[in-house]
Amino acid sequence: MNKYQANKRTETVMRTGWGVAATMAAASVVLAPAGLANAEPTQNGNAYQTIGVLEDEGYDVIIDRVGNAPINQCIVTSVRNPQTQTRTFWVDEGKHRRLVTVVVSRSINVTLNCDV
Repeated sequence: MNKYQANKRTETVMRTGWGVAATMAAASVVLAPAGLANAEPTQNGNAYQTIGVLEDEGYDVIIDRVGNAPINQCIVTSVRNPQTQTRTFWVDEGKHRRLVTVVVSRSINVTLNCDV
């Protein structure tokens, strides 16, 4: 195998690797559970639990709060406005070229009543 063939083979392996990674990322987005059912408003003292569940599901949690009590004493009054930002790009070449959409960020708002 000459240098040109070796470079071509390395390039093909790298493209295939990126294509597989992008396909797996897209599949994980499609197969990921919505998770919002677990993020319902909670009883007193469970704000950390609700926020933790949402962060475990991949959300950047934006906290809106009323009052100045510590978060462990707050009540979650709402979970709303889930936002997902995606990016679509081309992978592979020739007849195998296709568009793949990948989630780049997810955010959600949690409102706390800390006026206890």
